[in-house]
This record gives sequence, structure tokens and C-alpha cells, in this order.
Amino acid sequence: MTETPQRNRPDSPGSTSGGDEGGQSQFAKRGGGAPATRGRTTIADGVVEKIAGLAARDVVGVHAMGSGLSRTFGAMRDRVPGGGKSVTRGVKAEVGESQTALDLEIVVDYGVSIRDVAREVRENVIAAVERMTGLEVVEVNIAVSDVKLPDEEDEDEPEPRLQ
Repeated sequence: MTETPQRNRPDSPGSTSGGDEGGQSQFAKRGGGAPATRGRTTIADGVVEKIAGLAARDVVGVHAMGSGLSRTFGAMRDRVPGGGKSVTRGVKAEVGESQTALDLEIVVDYGVSIRDVAREVRENVIAAVERMTGLEVVEVNIAVSDVKLPDEEDEDEPEPRLQ
């Protein structure tokens, strides 16, 4: 019977076997705690705003985000080369150390239940933000600023260049 040589490797966090003095892991001896507890992570307001904006737009019945004025300026910005669409339009976040609060301004499609759309937006936004950031969402305030009628022109879509 042949024995394989034992390789030296650090013990996993929380392990109390093999070479630890007093039951402490090598992580505790070297750096003063588990790796996850060394340092802090901060999340910018803009990050939460992007996550919330994308999550809100995923809900059926949400036509656009933002007030009429911000959508008009956004449509002009979208036409400028390099302008791109702003996913944070209509979203405002306040981020603390462990909690966040959001204000959303949406435009809904005509014929949908505003109450149902608002509930679905709230649920989708909370789930996405909490899953991606680990922050507790304490409130999501939704302001419905307009209803998109079927016969209205869409100001977010640029006119075709060729006719």
C-alpha cells in the first residue's frame, strides 16, 4: 500500500483541524477575520437607479419612465451621437449603508390597471434591487405622470430619416 504525500494547503474558514492553534483558522490569524468582513462596500445612487429603471421597464403596461419634459429632453439626447438611452430617467434613489428608498415616475399604456401595474413595478423593483445589492428597499414611491393613448405619437421614438 502506497501513501500519497500530504500537500500543505490552508484550512478553509471556520475549520479547526490541522495546525491551528487554539482552534482559530489561518484567516483569523493573518488578517483579523473572515475575508468577507475585511473592508466595506458602498453602492452609488446611480447603480440602484439603473437596476430599478431596468426592472420597472420590464413590467407589462409601463410605456415609459419620467415626466413629459424629461422624456422630451431624453428623446433629443438619444438623437445625439453617443447620447444613448438613459435607463435612469424617471428614477431617483436615496442609498444609505444598508437601506434604500426609491421614487419612480412612469407612463402607463392606456387600458391597463394602474393599480396592478404599480404593484408589479414595486414588486419587480424591490426584488431586483435587493437581490443585486443586498440593500433593504424600505419604500418604492410610484408617480404615474401620464397615460399613453393608442393614437398618440411616441415622442421617445425618433422620426424615420427616410420616407
